[in-house]
Order: sequence, then structure tokens, then C-alpha cells
Amino acid sequence: MKRAALWLVSEVGLGNTFTKEQLRAAFPGVSQIDRRMRDLRDFGWRIHTNREDAELDPHEQRFVKQGDPVWEPGRATRKAGVGPLGATRRREVLARDGYMCRSCGITPGEAYDDSPELAQLDIARREVVKPGGAKATELVTECKRCRVGGRSLVADLDEVLRAATALDPADRRVLAGWLEADRREFSQLEQVWSAYRSLPEESRAQLRSELSAS
Repeated sequence: MKRAALWLVSEVGLGNTFTKEQLRAAFPGVSQIDRRMRDLRDFGWRIHTNREDAELDPHEQRFVKQGDPVWEPGRATRKAGVGPLGATRRREVLARDGYMCRSCGITPGEAYDDSPELAQLDIARREVVKPGGAKATELVTECKRCRVGGRSLVADLDEVLRAATALDPADRRVLAGWLEADRREFSQLEQVWSAYRSLPEESRAQLRSELSAS
């Protein structure tokens, strides 16, 4: 993993792409070099595939961000909380999260409302600020779209708790119902608003114009 990190910095360069073939050629005889490189993500390194960057071909990856200098003594100690994500752990997280994206609610193979693209689910590592200020890294199921958009997101549990307890009793009962069902039904008005927000500005302007004239 340390050698892979140095190779990224010295040979690939930040922002540049490389192929799996180039990676394996740089480390002949090293088994599972792909996995060794993926382990860098636990130390703040960002290496995108075509799941995060649609411009990449399936065999390409992009070096997006340099994380901790793991080649320095004492810097390659895995952070507490989330270790390597194996197949068993992945299945556990998917089952726990109801086999749906926890950000938008889409399920695997379901088409998005604004395109024929079919959703793919993956497991994201999310930094969470706990009450009292302590931080932890937790796993959450997200679709490809939401995972890309939430790369730098930090969840603040303390902030959410304060906002929830500040609700008036009626709203807290509504919220409790949503939490119990683990879902929320959106009204037709809210669905139209969501669809409007996803439109390009030219189309949003046309919609505003037509509604104001009616």
C-alpha cells in the first residue's frame, strides 16, 4: 500500500489517470495490488473509477486527492471504526439499509426519474460528528449518483438531534411516524417541486413563465 501511494504521487500525478494494466505492470509479482491501492481510501486518499467519474473508461482510474502520507513511520495505522470492506460486511450493510440508497431511496436496477439510467448501489464511508464532538466513520448504502455527490459530506448527528428536539410536538409526532416506517410519502406538490429543481435554468424559466401567464 505504501509503495502504491508513492507510485501515485511520483509517477501518476494528482488529477491524472492510469489503467489497471499500468498499475499491475508497475508492481510485477505483487498479488492483489488493486486491493492494496483501494486500502488507501481508509487514509483519506481519493481514487475514482467510472462509478464516480462517468468520463472514465471501465479500465481507467483517476488520482483525485492525496491523503495521509502512509509511507511515513506511524502513518499507516488504520483508523478505528471501519476496516476493510469484505463481501460479507457489504451484504450486511446492504441488508441493514433495506437494499436502497439512504440518500434518495432508489433501489438497485430502478430507473431514475430524469433518465433511463439504472441505479447501482455501493457502500460509502461517511464521517459522523457525534454528540460531544467525537468523530466516527460509519458505513451507509448509497447509489452511484449520491455517493459521488456526498464524497466530502460530514454528517452531524448532534445538529440533527438538536433540530429534531426543537420541533413542536405535532411535527415531532409526524417525524416519529416517518422514522418508524423508515420512509416518507411525498405529496404531488413536493414531487413537482423536486422535478422543477432538477430542470436546467432555461426550462425552469419556461415553466415559471407559463405558470405566471395561466
